[in-house]
Amino acid sequence: MDSPDKGISFGFLVLTAGLAFMLVGLDVSIVNVAVIPIAKTFRTTIQTLQWVIDVYTLSFSVLLLAAGNLSDSFGARKILQSGLIVFGIASVGCGMAVNPLWLILFRIGQGIGAAAMIPSSLAILNHSLAHEPVLRTRAISLWTASGSAAIAIGPVLGGLLIQYTSWRWIFYINLPLCILGLAMSLKIPQSHHTVRKKFDIVGQILWVLSVLPMITAIIEWPKLGIQNPLIYGSLLGSVVMLIAFLFFEKKVSSPMLPLHMFRFPSFNVLLLLGAVFNSAYYGTVFILSLYLQGVLHYSALAAGLAFIPLTIGFVLSNLVSAKVINRYGIRGPVMAGLLTFCAGFSGLFVCNTETAYIVLFLPFLIIPLGMGLAVPAMTNGILSSVDKSLSGTASAALNTIRQTAGAIGVALLGSLSAGGSVAIVGAIHTGATLTILCCLLVLGLCFKYLKQKPGF
Repeated sequence: MDSPDKGISFGFLVLTAGLAFMLVGLDVSIVNVAVIPIAKTFRTTIQTLQWVIDVYTLSFSVLLLAAGNLSDSFGARKILQSGLIVFGIASVGCGMAVNPLWLILFRIGQGIGAAAMIPSSLAILNHSLAHEPVLRTRAISLWTASGSAAIAIGPVLGGLLIQYTSWRWIFYINLPLCILGLAMSLKIPQSHHTVRKKFDIVGQILWVLSVLPMITAIIEWPKLGIQNPLIYGSLLGSVVMLIAFLFFEKKVSSPMLPLHMFRFPSFNVLLLLGAVFNSAYYGTVFILSLYLQGVLHYSALAAGLAFIPLTIGFVLSNLVSAKVINRYGIRGPVMAGLLTFCAGFSGLFVCNTETAYIVLFLPFLIIPLGMGLAVPAMTNGILSSVDKSLSGTASAALNTIRQTAGAIGVALLGSLSAGGSVAIVGAIHTGATLTILCCLLVLGLCFKYLKQKPGF
């Protein structure tokens, strides 16, 4: 499947892959505006709400590497279709939840389906357009735009559904989209560029054991305290398991994460960039949802509509990113995007307990403008650095780092927000400060290690 003209058009190819990413991105953010209504339904706490948000991203992130390997081994289309089926069933289960545990368990199911869809949908584009770099850059920019726009529009759509139906419909809406994606995927040719290898089950277990305790410790820290054995024991265990994972991956014949991909500094810098973007953005959207509803007392619909500038910013920047990348290469768009991202976060320092929305509009617009410009360049750089037979694994590595960082961002800022309006405002300011510092660090690394000329 080396070109888009073998039975399907470029537009259909991008639309099919983009729909999968849109579904995943939508459920990253649509639940944010539902946290207060869900809390009222189940009479639960912020810690439980963090798990409802984080367990999706967490199960998603810890399984991405396995899904990327499966995509490379058995074909991207098969894995994409499996993910759509699992995601659709789990979404219905979430909508039917009768208690927080039920909801959390089916959110895990959504994460499993999402993990299958991300690397496989991106691998479909990379395989199809491997010999047409200009078209591939355009396709990846459009694919990124679909996911980014879905993340941004999620709060708006969620607010509308909650206002006129109930929070349960933010999950039910996924079913017809999954059915549509499954029908469209039937027209996508199966990839012949597969690399059959033994599944790395030990590596997968070690990876789960390295990430899960860390997220658990961050979420439960405010309630239990750092001196609690569960907290410091989880953090220590996470570090031990991560070391064991890297050691095992270095020795095993068919690693889930081929460590030779990390030989290039530019690859590592782009992974770090993805981590900074997702941790900052996911954590900030979560805390801003609490801020708008819990501090400024917006309704779910008003809070959702308040995020419209995020949608506009993502769409605008993603649509121009392909032309910018093809003309200026990777480094320019990444560095410009980082600076814009920083500028947007600097605007969040205006947040207080009585901030007018007009003051928030500009940072809400500027943040996604920067992220939308840099992320397609980052994704192109990652895929250009590996053989196309490993595109699923490379995509999974990038998105594993991004989603894990996103879960950490939600857990960290959610932990800092415990304590009412003042704590929520303080968490926004702390998050903005950390984001700006991290962006400046990554900016220096990008200047040093990324190529100036077009290409990776």
